[in-house]
Amino acid sequence: MVDLAKIMEPLSLARQRPQGPLVLELDLTEGVADEAPGDPVSQIMNRRKQHYLDVLEGIRRGARDPRVAALLVRVDARSLGFAKVQELRRTVADFRAAGKPAVAWADSFGETGEGNLPYYLACAFSRVVMAPTGVLGLTGLRMRTTFVKGALDKLDVSYEVGARHEYKNALNGVTETGYTAAQREASERIVTSLGDQLAEAVSRARGMSEEEVRALVSRGPFLAREAVEENLVDGLAHRDEVYAQLFEQVRGAAPERDGGAGKARGRSGGGRDTGPELQFVTRYHRKHTPPQLSRGTGGPGYIALVSATGTISLGRTRRSPLGGGTVMGSDTVAAAFRAARKDPQVKAVVFRVDSRGGSPTASDAIRRESELTSRAGIPVVSVMGDVAASGGYYVTLGSDAIVAQPGTLTGSIGVITGKPVLGALRERYGVTSDSVRTGEHAGMFDTDRPFTESEWERVNALLDEIYEDFTGKVAAARGMTREQVHEVARGRVWTGRDAHERGLVDELGGLETAVRLAREKAGAGPLPVRAFPRSHPLDRIRQHESSEDVGASGPQTVVGAWGPLEHVAVAMGLPVGGPLMMPGLWEIR
Repeated sequence: MVDLAKIMEPLSLARQRPQGPLVLELDLTEGVADEAPGDPVSQIMNRRKQHYLDVLEGIRRGARDPRVAALLVRVDARSLGFAKVQELRRTVADFRAAGKPAVAWADSFGETGEGNLPYYLACAFSRVVMAPTGVLGLTGLRMRTTFVKGALDKLDVSYEVGARHEYKNALNGVTETGYTAAQREASERIVTSLGDQLAEAVSRARGMSEEEVRALVSRGPFLAREAVEENLVDGLAHRDEVYAQLFEQVRGAAPERDGGAGKARGRSGGGRDTGPELQFVTRYHRKHTPPQLSRGTGGPGYIALVSATGTISLGRTRRSPLGGGTVMGSDTVAAAFRAARKDPQVKAVVFRVDSRGGSPTASDAIRRESELTSRAGIPVVSVMGDVAASGGYYVTLGSDAIVAQPGTLTGSIGVITGKPVLGALRERYGVTSDSVRTGEHAGMFDTDRPFTESEWERVNALLDEIYEDFTGKVAAARGMTREQVHEVARGRVWTGRDAHERGLVDELGGLETAVRLAREKAGAGPLPVRAFPRSHPLDRIRQHESSEDVGASGPQTVVGAWGPLEHVAVAMGLPVGGPLMMPGLWEIR
C-alpha cells in the first residue's frame, strides 16, 4: 500500500518557509552597473552585474526588515568612483544604525597599491576582515595624466586648440609635455580634498587622529598582520571563517511575530529553523519590490527618478552592446521631462546625472526641459554621481536644487575645441587629398591643415559666446554675479565639497538627500520613488503618434564609434564629445 504521508512529507516541508535570520550578501567583485541596459544583447552580456540603485535600495530595505539580521559585503571598488563609494558608505551607516552588524571582507585591499578606495568603503562597516595572506594598499591618492605630445611630434602631428579659460585642460595631453601651472594647481586641490575626506573617514572609523592616519598612509602598504597591529582591520580570516563567524553571531536571531493572523514566526512556530540564510542584496530587493504604478492610477502620486549618464549628445540616448559607455541623448532626456509634466501622478522629479559633458546645444536642451518642468509646478532636484562637470553641470541648472557628494567631481565651467593637424604625417606616408569648395571656411575643421587667421576669429567668437552663455546661466541659476561665477569657473574642476563651499551646489549628499528635498518641495509627504519613464517592450517596434510620445525618443542600441577604446580616444584628444567636456579621464586611486 502506498504511504501517502511519506510522499506528502517533502511537500509539507517545502511549504514551511525557513525561520532562520536572513544575511544579505553583496559581492562587489562582480561589478556594479550604473543603470540597467535597455536592449536584450546588453542585458545578456551584463547579466552578472548588479545595478547600483538596486544595491542601495536593497540595503536600505534590509535595515527596516526585522527578518534581516546582518549585511556581509565582499569589498571591491573597481567599478565605483569616489562619490558612489560615499553614497554606499552612507547606506551602510543607515543599516548599522538599525542595530545590525555589517561586515566587510576582502582577500586583499589592493595588492598593487590601489587599496585606498576599497578600504575607504570598508571603514563604514562595523567589522573589517581580510585574508591572512592579503595586503592593505593604503598608500594615499594619486592623480596621473599621460602626455603624448612628444610622441605626436615624432609623427609630425600637431593640435590646434582653443579654450576658455586656463583651467580647461581637456587637450593638454596632446599640447603639453607636463602640467601647466593652472592644471597642477587644480589637480593638487582635488587630490588634497579627496585625501582629506579619506583621512577623516578612517580617523572616525578606527578611533585615530587624522595625523595618525596620514602617518600610516605614508608608511603603506601593509602586510595582513601589520594591518591588524595598526588597528586598520579587525581580524584575519579566510572566506569560510568570515561566514561562519557571522552566522554564529546572528544564529537564533529569528524575527518575532508582528501580530496578525498567519504572520507570527517564532522559533517554535509552524516553520522550520534552518539557521541563517544567505541572499544577494539585489535578489532580495527585487523579490520585495512592489510593481510600479501605471500611468493614471489614483493615489498620492510618486517622485519620478530620471537618470542620465554618459557623454551628452544631440539625438536619442545610445548604448553600445560592445562597451564604451552610454551616450546621453538630449531627445531622450528631454522627452522624459515632458512626460513627467504630463503625468498627473508625478509630484516631483529627481534628476540623477553622471556625465563629463559634451555638446553645449544638447546640454541646453536638457536644461530647458528641466526648467520648464520646474516652472510647471513640479519641483526638480538634481543629484550628481561620480562626475557631473562641464555639460554635466550645465544640465542641472534648470533644477530647483543641486545635490552632490563631497567626492563628486563637478564644475569645469568652461569650453574647449580643437582639431589634430595630420598634413605632415600624411605627406610622410604619401597620402594626399584634394578638394573644391564654395566658401573660405568650408574646410576649416579638416585635419589636413591648421586654422587660418580668419577661421581662428570664428573659433574664438564661438568659444566666447558659449562661455558667456554658460556663465550667464550659472549666475542666474545660482544667484551669483558674473564676476563671482567667473572666479569659480574658467574651466576649473572642483570636488563636491569645494563646490558646495563656493555656492555651485546646494547640499552635500546622494540620492536619499535629493529625494528628501524633492518631497519637501512637493509638500506631499513620503512619496515613493519610481524610475521614469517606464518603457514597454513594444515601444521598440510600434508606430508612435508624434514626437510627444515618450516611446518615440527612447534609448537605442548602436555600435559606438570607439566602443571599448573610448578612454584611449579621450586620452589622445580625439573628438568623442563636444566643447563642454570635462578635461581628462580623472581616475583617482
